[in-house]
Amino acid sequence: MNEILQAVSNIGIIPVIAFNSTEEAVPLCKALVAGGLPAAEVTFRTACAEDCIRIINKEVPEMLLGAGTVLTVEQADRAMAAGAKFIVAPGYDPEVTRHVIDKGGLMMPGTATAGEMQQAMNQGCEVLKFFPAEANGGVAMLKNIGAALKSAKWMCTGGVNAKNVNDYLGYSQIVAVGGTWMCKSDMIKAGQWDEITAICKEAVKTMLGFSLAHVGINCANEAEAERSARSLCALFGFAYKAGNSSIFAGSAVECMKAPYLGKNGHIAIATNSLDRAVYHLSRQGVEFDQSTRKPKAIYLKDEVGGFAVHLVQR
Repeated sequence: MNEILQAVSNIGIIPVIAFNSTEEAVPLCKALVAGGLPAAEVTFRTACAEDCIRIINKEVPEMLLGAGTVLTVEQADRAMAAGAKFIVAPGYDPEVTRHVIDKGGLMMPGTATAGEMQQAMNQGCEVLKFFPAEANGGVAMLKNIGAALKSAKWMCTGGVNAKNVNDYLGYSQIVAVGGTWMCKSDMIKAGQWDEITAICKEAVKTMLGFSLAHVGINCANEAEAERSARSLCALFGFAYKAGNSSIFAGSAVECMKAPYLGKNGHIAIATNSLDRAVYHLSRQGVEFDQSTRKPKAIYLKDEVGGFAVHLVQR
């Protein structure tokens, strides 16, 4: 996937913003960054959109900016000149789509039918906008289309909110969602930057969905692992399940047949998306042991209380 599109996917939730004035641009984007969402789709529905993109690129360079509601070739040129890294439209216009692609830009045209999606993909669009998502059947609609268009990838906007965000992001062909619930217009007008930051943090927390998966105990050898697991199973009625390198007592305790990472063992934390979890934790300064990386698991570098910490894809 293109580097910019991969960043969009890793961030996961892209705030959609209609600025009222250029004075709002910097404080709002700083609030988004502080909340863990360093990206935005700045809509061209307001006259100050172009200037806001230019100001944000200068003052908050860590923001990944796209331009939304781009309806014409002229708007697309202005948005890209201001620094927009991707262009989003509410509908599919072959002329605008071709123009953006020919200029080396990333285009996400709005699509609602398989026919529009197929045409946009054939023009070279790697990610499509599905809009308005909920009104057009939501995730169920895309799963039906995705069964035929297996290489299609979507960013969904329109009706996406804190309650259904994981319904969308749980489908592998959806790379991100766009929404306004974390920075609604009235909150922006009132300058409620701290509240916006708090809502963004909650949105990221909901998206990642961290929970305890299991605790791994480092045993000296296979015999000790077996004794430990059988003791826990006998005490609490857990199911005994032997594997190649460990024995599980139920689903919550893993007895290692030989000491592995961590002084005492490891703590496995489940997440809805390993890639997004690594991205968002890395932004907080967390380091990972890349030598342990597997398709659905990775260890953090540091221990906690003598335990290694292990992220696993739910």
